[in-house]
Order: sequence, then C-alpha cells, then structure tokens
Amino acid sequence: MPVYEYHPDELARISVVRQAHGLVLGEVKDQWQAACDREERALAGPQEPRKPTALDIASCQRLEWARIVQVMTEQQMSVYNPDEDRRVARREEQRVQRMAAETARSEQSGGGLPVEVLRHRVYRITSRAAGSSDEEDLVRHVFAASSGAAVEHARRMFGRPGSIYQDGDYRITSVKQVLPESGEFF
Repeated sequence: MPVYEYHPDELARISVVRQAHGLVLGEVKDQWQAACDREERALAGPQEPRKPTALDIASCQRLEWARIVQVMTEQQMSVYNPDEDRRVARREEQRVQRMAAETARSEQSGGGLPVEVLRHRVYRITSRAAGSSDEEDLVRHVFAASSGAAVEHARRMFGRPGSIYQDGDYRITSVKQVLPESGEFF
C-alpha cells in the first residue's frame, strides 16, 4: 500500500494554523513572541544530532506565526481564519496532489491500493544517564507513529554501537507528544 507521511515541518505548520484559528491579531502576536522565546531557548540549549530537533520545530513554528501576523495585517483580518489564508489553501492543494500522485503510482504498478496516511507524530524523549542525578537531561525528538514506537526508537538510538550515547546507560524519564498538539488529528 502506498504511504503518505506528513513531514515534521508540515505538522508544525498545520498545528500552528489550527491554534491560530479564531485568534485576534494581538493574540497571534503573543503566540509569535512565545514561539520566538521557545526558539531562543532551543538555540541556547544543547544541540541534537538528528532531525527533527527542538530548534527545527521552534523555528518552523516561529516562522508560521510570523507569516500569520503578516497575513492578518495585510488582509486586515480581525480574526484569523485559515479559509481566508491563500497559502494554507495552496498547501492543502499541494498535499492532495501529492496523495493523488502516490495513488496514481500505486495503480500503475498494479497495486491499485488506496494511499495510507501515516499518522506519525513528533515526540520529545527526555532521558538521564543512569545513576547520575547531577547531569543535565538529554532531550531528543523522534518522529514515530506512537509513543511506544518513539521509546523503542530512542532505546535503539541510545544503545547503537558507535553511538555518542554508548558510553553511558540512559534511562528514559519522559515521553511527550509535541507535534501535532496532543488530541489534534489530521
């Protein structure tokens, strides 16, 4: 069955658009400022070696909030409505076209199966070196279908030969879905 996966950047943009729906310009500016603050904290923190990183997510969200502020200002929207945002409509058209192309490829190859949309999420995995309470938490972001799959991916990452984490035994302390926001569906 052909598969369509949402990219983490796409998830971040969709999440911001959904959060912005119904907000007035002042509230959108507050969200943009909060996104700028998150990006600064992510930039100041330890950098993750793999994508998506906290910085990638924060940057994408900041850019989307800034774009929405600009759209609302240019179009003189009193309340943000994604239906009036031409870029949101264009992105949805492009997504539908990509899915149609995947379906056409599947039919040409004789599969004829519908495209499966994977409901992957971005999870923040926090871990700490076992037996150490004074070390900083290690934070990594994982793109996975479920929190269980994210934990398994993180365990493999921490135990992989030649991994930068191989020197220590890491214990996962928390798993949190960060994109899309918990409870949102696509």
